[in-house]
Amino acid sequence: MMNVFAVVTAVILAVAAFGAIGRIILGPSILDRVLAADVLLAVVGAGLATDMIVNGHLDYLALLVSISLVGFIGSVTVARFVTDRR
Repeated sequence: MMNVFAVVTAVILAVAAFGAIGRIILGPSILDRVLAADVLLAVVGAGLATDMIVNGHLDYLALLVSISLVGFIGSVTVARFVTDRR
């Protein structure tokens, strides 16, 4: 049962990652690209969390927290930069 969960989750995360990468490449504005990069970081974090659940370890916990912080701080920084320019 856990293998089915892992495969289904991996397929969903792969589709989400390809969609985010497509939006990063084709995004019409910088805000679309930043949001897609944030989504890509969330997908990577979800992949790490899924791997930790399936294999029953916490080896990637520090990396998961770091990726979450980078995504949050990056999004807030760009949002503040864009609102200051308007």
